[in-house]
Amino acid sequence: MNRTPDRPHILFLFSDTGGGHRSAAEAIIEALSLEFGDQVTVEMVDIFRDYAPPPFDLAPEAYPVLSRVPEVWHWGYRLSDGRRRTRFVFNAIWPYVRRSAERLLIDHPCDLIVSVHPLFNDPISRAARKFGLPYITVVTDLVSTHTAWYCGSSDLIIVPTLAARERGIAAGVPEERLKVIGLPVAERFNHATETPEEIRARLGWPQGLPLILLVGGGEGMGPLEAVAMAINDANLQAGLIVVCGRNQTLRQRLEQLAWKSPTFVYGFVREMHNFMRAVDILITKAGPGTISEAFIVGLPIILYSRMPGQEDGNVEYVIREQAGVWAPEPEQVVLTLNTWLQQPEERQRVALNSHRLARPYASREIARVLMNWARRSFEERMRTQV
Repeated sequence: MNRTPDRPHILFLFSDTGGGHRSAAEAIIEALSLEFGDQVTVEMVDIFRDYAPPPFDLAPEAYPVLSRVPEVWHWGYRLSDGRRRTRFVFNAIWPYVRRSAERLLIDHPCDLIVSVHPLFNDPISRAARKFGLPYITVVTDLVSTHTAWYCGSSDLIIVPTLAARERGIAAGVPEERLKVIGLPVAERFNHATETPEEIRARLGWPQGLPLILLVGGGEGMGPLEAVAMAINDANLQAGLIVVCGRNQTLRQRLEQLAWKSPTFVYGFVREMHNFMRAVDILITKAGPGTISEAFIVGLPIILYSRMPGQEDGNVEYVIREQAGVWAPEPEQVVLTLNTWLQQPEERQRVALNSHRLARPYASREIARVLMNWARRSFEERMRTQV
């Protein structure tokens, strides 16, 4: 989509290296539409797929493979995370990616560039300076933010937590260029159109029985199967909802099992907001998007898996705020479930702490900030064209 002559146009840069980047961009775009209607136009570009030179163009395909080898991921994350090291890497690759970065901005003229991915910010912000375009980064990691988020020359970096802001300051970003707002989450998590009982009835889930939701992110990552099996072996007085994401092999295996309690197995779902609203406990990997969604709904959280380095801080944050527990072994998951099922008052206490951390209108606030920048850039463009 090319920019129109009568309104601002915003270019969102993302990549499907994990589901969170696309979801964050879509949540902000939805908020822009709700706040401003047709006063602004937008487009999304998967920069790795569409513009990155080899071998960077293979990143979306490589991510699911690397995510299944956490030791390798951790090694790469730690090796590259550091102010001097990150800048050295970006300075080294800049001559190779410069033409691709400039071609992106020629192909997609806009009034504002917004990145929701850490690996674009240095090269694309360099190109943006040449084109005289403002550049804003929206950080989509909660706490353990890689220094790549803060490289380059972003005019503004929007972060989800105070801890992420402190990481930015440590990385050399001036304080005035950092703004704590929250992680962008889709509007549907804020508004219930059905009661939990109505959702359960529509989906065929049991009424009057505690329900446990077990998810592993969009790719069905982590030891999801082992946790599901441990819950089944424990024969808890609760129902189980398992979401396998795009992991169809896992889904087929689980669908063939003989379950001891009411169990429902799904692949990739598009109504996670309803799933969360209709259950009592969430078991999940420590992805920032799912955690932020659970905060809004007010679910007690059991974290059973994390991406080393990238999601370590998420675990610490949830534990410190007493919004959930860290249970990396299936037996620990079952132990926590037993406690929360037998002591509903304790489960409710954790749920209230979870809800206290919610930033339900972060997407809307981010949208308003972006619109102010886009309008100023648009007005400047109109003045120079007169």
